[in-house]
Amino acid sequence: MDIPKTPARFDATELATLLDGRWAGVRAKVREALEGTELPPGDHLDTEAHRAQTLEQLHLLVKSGIPEIGFPVAQGGRGDVGGSVVSLEMLAGNLSLMVKSGVQWGLFGGAVQALGTERHHERYLPSIMNLDLPGCFAMTETGHGSDVQHLRTTATYDPATEEFVVHTPHESARKEYIGNAARDGRMAVVFAQLITGGERHGVHALLVPLRDEQGAPMPGVHLSDCGRKAGLNGVDNGRITFDQVRVPRESLLNRYGDVAADGTYSSPIESTGKRFFTMLGTLIRGRISVAGTAGSTAKLALEIALRYATARRQFDRPGTSEETVVLDYLAHQRKLLPALAKSYALHFAQEQLVQTLHDVSVSGDERAQRELESRAAGLKAVTTWHATHAIQTAREACGGAGYLAENQLPQLKADTDVFTTFEGDNTVLLQLVAKGLLTDYKDQFDELGTVGMARFVADQFVGTVIERTAAKSLVQRLIDAARDDEDAVFDRGWQLKLFDERERHVLDGLARRLRRAAGKDADPFAVFNNAQDHVLRAARVHIDRVVLEAFVAGVERCPDPPPAQLLERVCDLYVLSTIEEDRGWFLEHERITPRRAKAVTEAVNGLCQGLRPHAVELVEAFGLPRQWLTAPIATGAEHARQDAQRAHDRTLG
Repeated sequence: MDIPKTPARFDATELATLLDGRWAGVRAKVREALEGTELPPGDHLDTEAHRAQTLEQLHLLVKSGIPEIGFPVAQGGRGDVGGSVVSLEMLAGNLSLMVKSGVQWGLFGGAVQALGTERHHERYLPSIMNLDLPGCFAMTETGHGSDVQHLRTTATYDPATEEFVVHTPHESARKEYIGNAARDGRMAVVFAQLITGGERHGVHALLVPLRDEQGAPMPGVHLSDCGRKAGLNGVDNGRITFDQVRVPRESLLNRYGDVAADGTYSSPIESTGKRFFTMLGTLIRGRISVAGTAGSTAKLALEIALRYATARRQFDRPGTSEETVVLDYLAHQRKLLPALAKSYALHFAQEQLVQTLHDVSVSGDERAQRELESRAAGLKAVTTWHATHAIQTAREACGGAGYLAENQLPQLKADTDVFTTFEGDNTVLLQLVAKGLLTDYKDQFDELGTVGMARFVADQFVGTVIERTAAKSLVQRLIDAARDDEDAVFDRGWQLKLFDERERHVLDGLARRLRRAAGKDADPFAVFNNAQDHVLRAARVHIDRVVLEAFVAGVERCPDPPPAQLLERVCDLYVLSTIEEDRGWFLEHERITPRRAKAVTEAVNGLCQGLRPHAVELVEAFGLPRQWLTAPIATGAEHARQDAQRAHDRTLG
């Protein structure tokens, strides 16, 4: 089997331009803003000093104009929803700053923008943008994290005073882990069960003041500090309880539900369930931002490890007087290069996701919105798990040097650890993806009826199995032309077909499993719960296919043959390392033969060796702001690499 060649040289600028994508201007603006602004991570500080520094850094971002990007033009913003997500990704080198920015402008400001109406926009958005009004996003409760629909905080309308009474009925209804609550937040978007005239209308959001101008808690508002965390200690997470706190009727963010002065409730969406999921859908930007930032931290960790691996030498190389460069070892390449290939794949998938978010925010297409929500859930899960794995792999690849705080990796590991469980627990998110896929099979679940699949599927997702997400005609053309000869492992059509068939097989099998378990007296919870292993696999293989198609579409957009050829090899490595990782399934289900499985491993080895000379250039092309790369093992390695390149060029000359 012949391993396809990688180009000897390629235009790194061309590749960087492709990766910057549609929001190249935003990326350039953030790089420029950060270049002249010192925003150190602050991990050496105690908790209070770190929080103070992060708030000060937020004010520096205000001066740069970055927070304005996603807000409406009418309130002084730029109306660029996609650009606002991309700008947060670019803060990955200081994750406390990124998270606090996300809380202030993405969650708090985003909720006011998405759930409020013109009166809220005019009154609050300018002061949210310029940080005159620091705020919180108070959704999660001690007893209900992922299950937002059953939050216990109440907002009961009193027509006599035209006020809502916001109340925490018991300890498990306490708002928990709320960013900005412990120190800086002066107002919160509070999610609560709306009650008027004795009737519940589901979860709605209200603006509730937390502190006065001097920083003292408002009457009836009780605030406490969550304390020091494993990471992200520049973010002041706190707990909030409300004791019969009264706010004006106008505090209700009333885009999807309103209460008249006499207590009459009205909504443009009749179904309580649909109204709830529509509201949540408008807040999807935070989840997409977490996925993008997690991807950026993985890139930063890999850049540190790859730079070090090109300079670090260990053990004599036979026949020479030199020690061997660590990245020349195949085992080291296998640690880092498949992770780099996956970062590339997820980069293109994230770019496509952000573009869909931006376009849906303009079009308001309901079906596209549901598709976006499902894809965002899956990519957030897969990308944050990838970041956790990639950072740990990078740490190990750097040996003891990777354990030193000065080399950034320990702090990246600590700061990103929570990403897998905030903005949606990853396991729960994958179940949501699978339930969305199962709607295509709902007609086959008559045995469960409205009590069964309606409870777990139809109420939450509308539509059919999510269609191809990018370059649909290109993907289908490649699949139709798929080869199955000795070198088929490098045939893009064969690869796409294999991912496609795996998804169909797993999903069909899950549908059959649920149908067999269903019966007249079946417990719908037990039916679904007993198949959770299958449910999670269906979601994972679906996202694998979505990511691959996005990568294929990205390669297709590369106009210059040498970088396109290089991307083809990176894509091969992503695909074949994924197949190798799941080869047990492919072998069990006779999708590949044992001989083909061995060929896949041989191909992964060959691709790692072929991409090794370009490893640093590939990770550099992501264009992370240079100020985030402070690890001495990376910056020192870069100087050594440049010296070696100059010496090599002189030799050629």
